[in-house]
Amino acid sequence: MRILVAGGAGYIGSHTCLVLLEAGHEVIVADNLCNSKEESLRRVQQLTGKPILFYPVDVTEEAAVEKIFQEQHIDGVIHFAGLKAVGESVEQPVRYYYNNVVSTLTLCKVMKRHGVNKFVFSSSATVYGENAIPFVETMQLLPTTNPYGETKVMSERILTDVAAVEPDWSVALLRYFNPIGAHPSGRIGEDPQGIPNNLMPYVTQVASGKRERLRVWGNDYPTVDGTGVRDYIHVMDLAEGHVRALEKLCEEKGVLVYNLGTGHGVSVLQLVHAFEKANDLTIPYDICPRRAGDIAEFYADASKAERELGWKAARTIEDMCRDSWNWQRQNPQGYEV
Repeated sequence: MRILVAGGAGYIGSHTCLVLLEAGHEVIVADNLCNSKEESLRRVQQLTGKPILFYPVDVTEEAAVEKIFQEQHIDGVIHFAGLKAVGESVEQPVRYYYNNVVSTLTLCKVMKRHGVNKFVFSSSATVYGENAIPFVETMQLLPTTNPYGETKVMSERILTDVAAVEPDWSVALLRYFNPIGAHPSGRIGEDPQGIPNNLMPYVTQVASGKRERLRVWGNDYPTVDGTGVRDYIHVMDLAEGHVRALEKLCEEKGVLVYNLGTGHGVSVLQLVHAFEKANDLTIPYDICPRRAGDIAEFYADASKAERELGWKAARTIEDMCRDSWNWQRQNPQGYEV
């Protein structure tokens, strides 16, 4: 199939492009590069020996998306093109609602005009709000604790409503947890701009000496050691889950919902210690006040994805830590060359 990957130059998008190409699909990427680099796509092409057609456009702009569909035959869409920092979404709600929701609406409108009916959506565990853990796909979605999560809920509802009136549509809502790690080659990985919002790139930047100390946001949560607990998943496992979901859409119509996680929670300090052990390094850290919008603990029940997609996270927390450090060590300035 020929797949349009919106946000395909980003962290998860670039790894998914690689897995798509290795699985025999053709890839077209639309990305405005607001939090990504085109270099990631060049490296994916080097790793796979296969081409990617790149459009440097913002998918909130309908005319730009329309041009892609007019110029290219597209069989399906994977939508990663969203802003993703929880704390930033609390500070900039209008920006987040506009970018994340309008991009989904725009893709739906253009897809409908061109008869494209397969849509894989990059959702998030944040849609569960403060439900009991582990999170299960059948749970009623509760109000989330931040605008980022609300944009994911809104997009899920939009896609569900579209599929209800478009009987040929197949939609996969992939609620995934905390991706870390990198391709084992160290050629592609997470390259945040400025101060990282996510834990692992901050850890690796401290390990490399780029930053002095890790900031741990809160140690008074009701968890094993007081620090926040998350379900960390290797980005390559996550990318493979997207491709399995896409292939599932060729078999079934309607809306399919899957958690993509390991099913196990790991605290911030447990991750730090695992990183130290895997890479024989020491990570100095400071305990800071809780961050707005964060919750104490969440992890997945990922049994549905295993049962219906034949997918299960296979890589360990040690793999995640080792591959993250391999990427950072080889690319101390990220994709800057």
